[in-house]
Amino acid sequence: MKKSILFLSVFSLIIGGTLFSCQSQAAREDKAKEKVQDAKNDLHNAQRDLVNVKQDTVTNYQKFIQESENQIKVYQKNIAELKVKIAKEKKDAKTVYEKKLADLEQKNEQLKTQITDYKDEQVENWDEKQIEFRKDLDELGSAIADFFVEDE
Repeated sequence: MKKSILFLSVFSLIIGGTLFSCQSQAAREDKAKEKVQDAKNDLHNAQRDLVNVKQDTVTNYQKFIQESENQIKVYQKNIAELKVKIAKEKKDAKTVYEKKLADLEQKNEQLKTQITDYKDEQVENWDEKQIEFRKDLDELGSAIADFFVEDE
């Protein structure tokens, strides 16, 4: 009898443990399915965010290119106006101004070529290039604005 009771007790524990582990397995599967679904949702959100960032980057890039091209055109117009003013100057001052103006025209053409290159090919280190280009563009603008200011 003792053996029967012991046998039934062990058998009951084995059956109970199996049933308990089956329930745990189902619960674990459900939890794993939830995690997979959460991961899929996170991936979807990350992909959507990436598309938005790419669109913003392209928009900002195109805006920068357009603004730069417009500014270069303004500088070309300003240089043309300076040519007219220089033509009215005396000969000795005219020579100095023509040299300064040639330098400005050359710098403007370099910037024009540079922005065209940026449009035509993918640029590495875009942030650095953009900062450097803006600096050069600002320097040209200052040089045009200060054209008739005497050098010290």
